[in-house]
Amino acid sequence: MQTFDVRTHRRNELVDITSQVEKIVRESGVKSGICVVCCPHTTAAVTVNENADPDVGHDILMGLEKIVPHSWPYRHGEGNSDAHIKSSIVGCSQTMIVRDASLVLGTWQGIYFCEFDGPRTRRVHVQAI
Repeated sequence: MQTFDVRTHRRNELVDITSQVEKIVRESGVKSGICVVCCPHTTAAVTVNENADPDVGHDILMGLEKIVPHSWPYRHGEGNSDAHIKSSIVGCSQTMIVRDASLVLGTWQGIYFCEFDGPRTRRVHVQAI
């Protein structure tokens, strides 16, 4: 398993981590198998989506904010209940196929770290099997 840090700069942000994950897969020596990308935080997530048009990431964050607004009368005292809910909706991990020592992603797909309670420095775990 390899771990790397992601520094976020806004409360809600998508950070493209595709190149870091691809590098770990290449260096792992795994030629054929799977790669698991895991976020060990309860107010962040990992997703795979379009990385060609930055408006897609903007729209994802805008849609999640509409579904789960920050300003709602939540009971959790830290003021970040929306981040916990968004993390649960998106999910804390993604599994991708590895073929020929490379991730099998669609033409427009990238891997994103999803920050919902930033800015922070976060960790991402990657395991190629």
